[in-house]
Amino acid sequence: MQFIEIGGVTLHYQLIGGPADKPVIVFANSLGTDFRIWRDVIIRLAGDFPIVTYDKRGHGLSDVGAAPYSIDDHVDDLAGLLDHLKVKNAIICGLSVGGLIAQGLYARRPDLVRALALCDTAHKIGTADSWNTRIATVESKGIEVLVEPVMKLWFTPAFHKDRKDELTGYSNMLMRQPVAGYTGTCAALRDADYTQAAKAIAVPTLCVVGDQDGSTPPDLVRSMADLIPGSRFEIIAGAGHIPCVEQPEALVDLIRGFIADLSSGE
Repeated sequence: MQFIEIGGVTLHYQLIGGPADKPVIVFANSLGTDFRIWRDVIIRLAGDFPIVTYDKRGHGLSDVGAAPYSIDDHVDDLAGLLDHLKVKNAIICGLSVGGLIAQGLYARRPDLVRALALCDTAHKIGTADSWNTRIATVESKGIEVLVEPVMKLWFTPAFHKDRKDELTGYSNMLMRQPVAGYTGTCAALRDADYTQAAKAIAVPTLCVVGDQDGSTPPDLVRSMADLIPGSRFEIIAGAGHIPCVEQPEALVDLIRGFIADLSSGE
């Protein structure tokens, strides 16, 4: 395992080497998960590209730090990690809040970003009331009360029916996140708004969403894509909010095609 302290917060990350002439792909995970959600994507890309993934603060094996957070705290963490690894011009692939972190990284440190792959995310997610209600619920009753409704947003009915062991595992992942890290990131989501910043994105951008995403539905992701000049919008069939778990082959195909277009100068 690999760890680094960035601004007083220890982050758990993984660096997987790849060809020096290929772009680095950086994966940022969603609320209530750690970087293991990317496993089935990474194993299909490893060896062809250098890869960086990490647990954002308050999640997985990374420190909780001082919660609540702003989205800038998460952006600073990722920028510091990439600076430490001497990574520039990377393809930043972020899911949900990871997609907001990716947008924030581009806005603050465009030197680090060659292209964006924004998965099941938006320029703004939810409302102040919805996030404040979630924070209050978790603080009073624990994350456990969210597991059943959240799993219905994350995964399709077919996943619930046919992949029960995996459903249990991802339920455990959510329940085992630190409460302060979870609610702290809810606060970051509540306050993040990249509506104007999205209009200024000037790197190639792929916007992807599962057709049955209950957290950031296709229409919301499309509205983000419409703000980003020249972006590409794709829907993955048979996926909820976490297509890297439910439909990794389809997501990898889109990422490979996107990178091939970058390489050809399209």
